[in-house]
Amino acid sequence: MALLITDHCINCDMCELECPNQAITLGDTIYQIDPNRCTECVGHYAKPTCVTVCPIDCIILDPQRLETPDQLIDKFHQLHPACHAATAS
Repeated sequence: MALLITDHCINCDMCELECPNQAITLGDTIYQIDPNRCTECVGHYAKPTCVTVCPIDCIILDPQRLETPDQLIDKFHQLHPACHAATAS
């Protein structure tokens, strides 16, 4: 599943810097998450770092983007091919 930033976002800038996939950018009014780049930090961390650092808990699972753990790890490998090559050998 990709994550989603709700309208409760206060633009505190915490999440953007923490995203290892560069999936978070400032949109027109609030931060947004690119679902094609979001792996919920699978491949990097045990928990999504954006959720961990958000001071108001406005980051949720995107119900429109349901993905299995296998799909998330595949996306991680596509985004970070060097990591995939290192673990495949």
